[in-house]
Amino acid sequence: MSEASALIRIRDLSKSYRRGGQEIPVLLDIQLDVPAGDFIALMGPSGSGKSTLLNLIAGIDQPSSGRIEIGGIDIATLSEASLANWRAAHVGFIFQFYNLLPVLTAFENVELPLLLTDLSAKQRRAHTLAALEMVRLSDRMDHYPNELSGGQQQRVAIARALVSDPTLIVADEPTGDLDRVTGAEILDLLQQLNRDLGKTIVMVTHDPKAAARASRMVHLEKGVLVSEDQMNAQA
Repeated sequence: MSEASALIRIRDLSKSYRRGGQEIPVLLDIQLDVPAGDFIALMGPSGSGKSTLLNLIAGIDQPSSGRIEIGGIDIATLSEASLANWRAAHVGFIFQFYNLLPVLTAFENVELPLLLTDLSAKQRRAHTLAALEMVRLSDRMDHYPNELSGGQQQRVAIARALVSDPTLIVADEPTGDLDRVTGAEILDLLQQLNRDLGKTIVMVTHDPKAAARASRMVHLEKGVLVSEDQMNAQA
């Protein structure tokens, strides 16, 4: 793959945190290219740096050194305000514990990211209904999170991640709080979004069966990228 074809281009990326007077290295000299439309799984033991790398790619955290170019923009150089605007326009987030607001309905939770845009109420409603239809939850749109199963709540979270038509979807252990059958249904949905809509997905998981759904697996060990495996994603 040529550098020009990479949606995500990471070069010489390192991240450290300070704890007291001590500097703790978390990621060391990461080099990674992710083409548009790829579905990659970040794997590694606890403390390997996979969630830190995901947060850096999503613009939630900033590197200590190196470059993270996404769509040709080095997000490490953006101001806080510019980075917040970039995230709102380009990144959809899926979390292990859904992060739904309990006082909002499924519809209102999905619509939430659109309140930061210039869309009219009518346009927001159309986008929100389309996203809920995509995850097959239109009939539950007026339900609150505590009236939904775990799998349904994660589908709402996926609809929320999709509603602004992001460039990139980042998923942090999206099946970690679900039973095996429900988790498999969520992975089916992620594969469908990747295959049918061409969404680029970066997923952190500790589960080899979940990682096997991705087209590529990236292994981290003590902050170092140790290998990349090509996978044959199951339809």
